[in-house]
Amino acid sequence: MGDFCDRFRPLGLTLLRLALGVAFLSHGAMKLSALDQWQKNFVHMGFPGYVAFIIGPLEAVGGALLILGLFTRVAGLLLAGDLLVALVKVHLPAGPLWSVGRYELQMLLSAGAFLIFCYGAGPVALDAVFFGRSRGSGRGRSRG
Repeated sequence: MGDFCDRFRPLGLTLLRLALGVAFLSHGAMKLSALDQWQKNFVHMGFPGYVAFIIGPLEAVGGALLILGLFTRVAGLLLAGDLLVALVKVHLPAGPLWSVGRYELQMLLSAGAFLIFCYGAGPVALDAVFFGRSRGSGRGRSRG
């Protein structure tokens, strides 16, 4: 059964990368479209207001890079860190740990982005076009 399932690894990785890219692009675009409000939101969460000018573009550009499969590992690591900070500094301290509903999105996005950092873009990505054989194709050990 393992060999059969392994054949779907490149597709699964590509679908995860695309889904994460859409989610991050959407959240980044939302922040960019209302930067004044997001400055206030970040201050309310305990961050300096200028963080909105970092996180909005990071999520929008990072999401677009994930969709394209370009500089995927760097984008994955930065986005995983973005959501890990949100999870640890904002969502987890806001209530009991067993209230998973208030932090599940941030936890899943961070973990998914970190997985993309670990395994690469998959076979259908611009990384494969510009930097050689597909990274994270699920075949053997990935070096890129």
